[in-house]
Amino acid sequence: MAKLANDLGTEKISSLLIKQAVPATIGILVMSLNMIVDTIFVGQWVGVLAIAAITVVLPIAFLISSIGMGIGIGGSSIISRALGAENSSKAFLTFGNQICLTLILAIIFVLLGNFYSVPILNLFGAKGDILPIASEYFAMVIFGVPFLAFAMMGNPVIRAEGKPKFAMYAMIIPAILNIVLDVVFIKFFDWGMTGAGLATSISYASIGLYILYFFLSSKSELKIIPKNFALDGKIVREIVELGGVSVVRQGAISVLMIVLNYSLFTYGGEISISIFGIINRVMMFSLSPVMGVSQGFLPVAGFNIGAKKNDRVKETIKKSIYFGSILGTFIFLAIILFKEQVIQIFTDDITLLNETPNAMLIVFIATPIITMQLIGSAYFQAAGKAMPALLLTLLKQGIFLIPLAYILPKYYGVLGVWWSFPIADILSTIVTVLVLKREIDKNLISA
Repeated sequence: MAKLANDLGTEKISSLLIKQAVPATIGILVMSLNMIVDTIFVGQWVGVLAIAAITVVLPIAFLISSIGMGIGIGGSSIISRALGAENSSKAFLTFGNQICLTLILAIIFVLLGNFYSVPILNLFGAKGDILPIASEYFAMVIFGVPFLAFAMMGNPVIRAEGKPKFAMYAMIIPAILNIVLDVVFIKFFDWGMTGAGLATSISYASIGLYILYFFLSSKSELKIIPKNFALDGKIVREIVELGGVSVVRQGAISVLMIVLNYSLFTYGGEISISIFGIINRVMMFSLSPVMGVSQGFLPVAGFNIGAKKNDRVKETIKKSIYFGSILGTFIFLAIILFKEQVIQIFTDDITLLNETPNAMLIVFIATPIITMQLIGSAYFQAAGKAMPALLLTLLKQGIFLIPLAYILPKYYGVLGVWWSFPIADILSTIVTVLVLKREIDKNLISA
């Protein structure tokens, strides 16, 4: 672990951020591209309603797998600080507890998803003609979710070890596999949504197996040791407190999807859900660099917080926000210039081509400032401060966006849904900046 300590504790912050953020960005970018290609294929080869079906199903799969992500992020925060404090035994114990928790909880939730699939799909907006297509897709995807949960647990841990390239590979492999299988199953075998779901499920299995291979190999400094599977109350509580932030965030996103799909279906019908499906895919892909900066921030900040190097922590915060804001500005400019061309990739449906560009532009208006939100909540996770991390994480999706997406359409129709996004971004950024500034002034005083 000495090499890791030397790097995260002494190397130039900007170099560390680039080293951590670039692989994370590439990984997220490829995974997002995978979802985009999935949407393009079903939109072109199955139909417009297939886009709506994927928009309904994926938040359910991600809600279940977010349990793994929460355990991964919560545990990696503990591991980063333990490594910074040179406490490797705690890091190993935490890792073993993470594996045990992920497998138990993922299997339970997948069983529930199988038994109650139709009510769950209805809840998430599978109404009218969308339901049978969504059911066909969900029936396949659900079997790959435990693998995805394990992968989402392991990926932050790999970054906490200081191995961002392997975390990147773990995200690239299933994305490429899914694209190939989509072509084979949908185009050549003509399996429709069943083929799309099967391709996605197999790709989830591949990422889970790759993560398992990494931890079993000599490449990982953290080893899978059965005795560490025995749950330690203190460790589990800390994982749940910190990881609960990510689970609650995904839960808030899932509630948001319920509200969005309700408002979109009520005021615009199935076509509006398809419009949002396209915007959501573009958002995931285009915001990958900003998300990469946030992911790269976590191990650097967490290690230096554990090592009590406050000056380096403050520099990490400032440079992460600076880099992310520049990227966000470029992303918004690209959306302004190429929004019509982007939408043409997904569909040739005239209604979608006419209505999606303006909606997309509105949704992306606040993109230049969103890094402040992400780094604010990420800092408190890295510092092991669960409550402020939770509150800041919930600001956009939970506290602001859910009520706005429900109330504004009552007065402005579907347009109100689109405007709820930038308004929520602006409000949550203001609150995050105030809270983060207070934390820096109070607890990151230079030695």
